[in-house]
Amino acid sequence: MICNSYKSFFKILADDCKLNVINLLSKGPLTVNQLCGKLGYEQSRVSHCLGTLRENGFVMMTAKGKMREYALEPELMVPLLKLIDTHVEKYHRSKCRCAGVRWRDLS
Repeated sequence: MICNSYKSFFKILADDCKLNVINLLSKGPLTVNQLCGKLGYEQSRVSHCLGTLRENGFVMMTAKGKMREYALEPELMVPLLKLIDTHVEKYHRSKCRCAGVRWRDLS
């Protein structure tokens, strides 16, 4: 039987909103308003996604005055996303008809 922690982890990656947030944050830190503008989602939806991502160690938050800036967790998530990108390139490229998510350029 699969541990619920694994189910929770993969459920996060399977959610369109969370995956889109991760994709945008892979290009650099952003605020909630910036994410909303780029995604076209309501602020409450983006905030909820960020809360879940933060609680589960996908993103970090930095306070800059009144603004809160979100970034990918650099120690584990950035290397993990690079591994996922390698796997997708190797095994799933033929199934993709779009530009897709690529984390290869993460620092």
